[in-house]
Parts: sequence; structure tokens; C-alpha cells
Amino acid sequence: MVKSPLFWANWVLRLAGQQQVFSGTRAPPQPSLGDHSAARPNIVFILTDDQDLHLDSLDYLPFVQKHLLQQGTFYKRHFCTIALCCPSRVSLWTGKAAHNTNVTDVSPPYGGYPKFVSQGLNENFLPVWLQNAGYNTYYTGKLFNSHTVDNYDSPHVNGFTGSVNIDSFEASFSNVVQDFLLDPFTYQYLNSTYQRNKEPPVHHDGEHTTDVLAEKAYGFLEDAVTEEKPFFLTIAPVAPHSNVKFDGLPEPGGKFEAEFGPPIPADRHAHLFPDAKVPRTANFNPEEPSGVNWVQRLPRQSQENVDYNDEFYRSRLRALQGVDELVDGVVTRLKNHGILENTYIIYSTDNGYHIGQHRLQPGKECGFEEDINIPLIIRGPGVPKNATTEIVTTHTDLAPTILALVGTDLRADFDGEVIPTTKSTIDAAISDRHEHVNVEYWGFALGEGKEWGQGSAYSQYFLLSLTTF
Repeated sequence: MVKSPLFWANWVLRLAGQQQVFSGTRAPPQPSLGDHSAARPNIVFILTDDQDLHLDSLDYLPFVQKHLLQQGTFYKRHFCTIALCCPSRVSLWTGKAAHNTNVTDVSPPYGGYPKFVSQGLNENFLPVWLQNAGYNTYYTGKLFNSHTVDNYDSPHVNGFTGSVNIDSFEASFSNVVQDFLLDPFTYQYLNSTYQRNKEPPVHHDGEHTTDVLAEKAYGFLEDAVTEEKPFFLTIAPVAPHSNVKFDGLPEPGGKFEAEFGPPIPADRHAHLFPDAKVPRTANFNPEEPSGVNWVQRLPRQSQENVDYNDEFYRSRLRALQGVDELVDGVVTRLKNHGILENTYIIYSTDNGYHIGQHRLQPGKECGFEEDINIPLIIRGPGVPKNATTEIVTTHTDLAPTILALVGTDLRADFDGEVIPTTKSTIDAAISDRHEHVNVEYWGFALGEGKEWGQGSAYSQYFLLSLTTF
């Protein structure tokens, strides 16, 4: 690969902490229109795993309500475009639908980190673009599925401050900037494995993964503030994903053996919400079958099954309490450093979740709104406070939105478009913005609770084009 003289000049200047050089066809990044200060805004992105919207999980998160919902805008009609962890995350980081990233599964040959790399996306996703825009970038938590203790260094993930890979040249700096959860331990709440920068993986047997993550996130935040440059920090806990113990790494072709169970909360949260139950909506374990195809053939759940699923639901709420505390910790530190008002905080998840709707066992991967309509909250400079909007947004919109917030150029190949974040642009979007969502899926729908004698996986393939009303 041949790099232009302008590229090398900018790379050397970045190492020296000096102003980058821009060609005559591209203007230097400008502060966000919502930012009235001279400093370019920081961004903290908190990305949970399998968090529902329709099962009311946000109602059980007091710090998310205090710091984000009351201080920002809730995008009530935000959708993922594929209800599966890895493809959804790749779409989020690239601004492209899964049929354009070609990452459509959680493991090879059709998905996972190896597929992300093989499609050239390790050199072409949001953190790389933010670095090119002059931002320091930091990440801790889950990045992709099939990012493992065996392949984390083949190659290392690009796009984060502190490690630069340019063809055969490699430089490492002393500061820690990335600390990823790795398979097969990603979903083990009490036996997680993290891998920072280019060091070997480290096991955290007996430590709760969200508490481990929180300390790493706070450390990154302190590092970012010390650098005195605008920064982008992603914090990606696995809560409230199921606790999963894999029997080794998935085989080629996506085959794996795993034991799924309810998420495990920290001990201090294990007693909470003893009376909480899955919301008894009209489609919850209906007397008459609903849905089509294999969903229509599902048997009605027994009372024992429903009781088990209610406890599964309570475990999810309890597991999220560590995330709620993390939100408070991040906001408190931003405030103490005097940078809270110049920082965007984005809170979302990769996909939604169902428990009992249409007689389904706990899981995702379906086209129902429980699985695709997910939380999105944004607070920051110019963002309306304590506001809710019903404009339609998707995960493919997040990469272009973040680039717009930092004031850099958008890409011509985005499938998404910028999400309005000011009152005037949100008001205009009510009449001007599209109301369509492209939702797609390849593979099977996996039940993550007990099997109850009815099987745990069903093949399905679909492409939906939704119009919201």
C-alpha cells in the first residue's frame, strides 16, 4: 500500500502532537454547531449488550434517568438494523448495513472479528476516522464476537491512540488505550478475560466483569483528560447479556457448544427487584399463537416456564445496576474535571431482547420490535434536555452523527445519515426526515433460557423494510 506525502506528513505531526496538514479540498475539522466553546467536544459512548427498550429496563436505572434522560434527548424510535451482536456492532462502527459490510454472523466464515478484518474494515471504521480528525480514541469492553485469546494479535485492532500499525512499521506508546474482552470468556461475568494494547490476555477469575470494566474506563478517562486533546471513549459492558460458558472456541462454520444462563449480577445487587416481572403486554405468552412460520408453532409457556423467565428478567435488571453505577461514575468524573458541558454522552445497545413475547424464550434475532427498537439517549452541547423525540433513527446513523458532532467530513458510502441533535434540527426532522428502517437477518434464532422440551434454535432469514407511524 502506497501512502501519499500528505499522509506521512500528518502521521509525523500527530506523533509530535502538532497541527495536521489538510489538502486544499478538505477543510480542517470544525467544532460542532451545538458547541459554543472554542474546544472541540469530547464523546463518551456507552454501549451495552442486548439491552431491551420494550421490557422497560430504563425504568430501573436511576442514574441513567438522572444524568442522561433528564439531561439529554431520548430517541424513542431508534432501531438496530440487524438484531445480532457482531453484525449490529459492525454496522454501527461503519455506518453501513450488514449486506454492505458482508458481516452477517457472530463467527466465521460469515461473521465475527476475522470477517471484519477480511473485509478491510479494520482500516476503515469510526475510530480510524476519528484519529484522522485529530481525536484520541480509547476503548474498553466487548468489541466483536470471535475476537479471541487466539486471534487478538492477528492482527491487532486498529484505530486507537497509542498503537500505530502502518504496513510493516509498528510503534507502541506507553499509555493504555484499548482493553478488549476476549472470547471464549466474553460472557462469563465472573471469569472475564481482557487484553490491553499489545499485552497478553489477563484473566479476572472471581471478579465481576462490570466492576473490572468500570475501573478500566475510569483509568482511560483520566488518561484522556491528561492528554489535553479531544477524545472519544467507548465503554462496552456485556450486561445484560446472558452468562455464557463456551466449550472452547467456535469451530469454523459457526458450530459451537455453550451453556447459556441468566446474567450474574454483582453480589450487592443480587437482592434487588424481588417482585419485578416481564411486562404482561398483549403479545406476552398469548393464548392463541401469534407470528408466522416457526413462531406460530410455539407452544404456550407453562406457569413454571413463565416463573423461570421472570427470574431471568430480574437477573437482567440486576446485572444492569453495575452499568448504571458506571454512568454515574463517568458523569461525576467529567464534572470534576470541568469538561462535562463540552462532552457528548451517547448511550445505546447493540440489539434488543424478548422474553415471553409471542411465546418466545429469552433471546433476540427476530424482527419483532422488542428485538430491533432499542434505547438511544444523547446528552451534550446543544442537545435538548429532558426531551423525547419520535423521529426515526438507526444504528447506521451513529457513525455519520459522531463525525458530524466532531466537525469532520462525512463519507459518501454511508448507508445512514446524521441524527439531529439540536431542537431546531429535531423539529425540522419531524416533517423532513425519512420514516423507513431496513432490517435484515441471516441465520437462526437462539433461545437463551431453558429449552422446556421445545428446542432452542430455529432457522430464519428475512429482510424487512419498516415504515413507522
